[in-house]
Amino acid sequence: MPAVLFDFSGTLFRVESTESWLRAVLDAAGVVLDPPELAATARALEEAGALPGGAPPVRVPDELAGVWQSRDRSAELHRAAFTGMSRRVLLPDPALHEALYERHMTPAAWSPYPDAPEVLRTLHERGVKVGVVSNIGWDLRPVFREHGLDGYVDAYVLSYEHGVQKPDPRLFETACGRLGADPREVVMVGDDRRADGGAAALGCAVHFVDHLPVAQRPDALRAVLDLVGGPA
Repeated sequence: MPAVLFDFSGTLFRVESTESWLRAVLDAAGVVLDPPELAATARALEEAGALPGGAPPVRVPDELAGVWQSRDRSAELHRAAFTGMSRRVLLPDPALHEALYERHMTPAAWSPYPDAPEVLRTLHERGVKVGVVSNIGWDLRPVFREHGLDGYVDAYVLSYEHGVQKPDPRLFETACGRLGADPREVVMVGDDRRADGGAAALGCAVHFVDHLPVAQRPDALRAVLDLVGGPA
């Protein structure tokens, strides 16, 4: 029986926009910025790559290069990397940098792609084992639970829990082992050709989707149902 591994961010779920992320934190803190300043600050945060799961940084400063390269290997490195990027942008209160990081870990910050529930449910109904393999620095299981998708996932293999990040084949090997699946019968689905493509070293098939806003990618995951056989 085949199995499917999915990446999280940009594959099954998409994080909110940088402006929505910033606005939610400012509202919670009772801080008001006029619309032009809000928009400008959001653009600066986006250029800095401060939102995990959002746009990559335009430039990684030398003092953050090391932690950025290994950011997904531990919770501490992940927080240091992204709050370090955030602090490149002036905010009304320095405490907001930590608040922004906390916000991105909440289920409210994430939306599943429109076809994700259908695809996960169909795979589950067919008896196909499903794993989530993510480069991440925090526990994403509550996101799946909040959106009613946790029951369709058989294993989570998260980089920070193993000290290993994609494309290292060991992370995919761990996932295949958790599912009791032969890697040659596994499809890895992701949006990052380098990171997710690491599964090919084990003999897994790899299928890529585009990391687009939710409204722009309504049905890209449905191709997975054809890849593992059975009625779509």
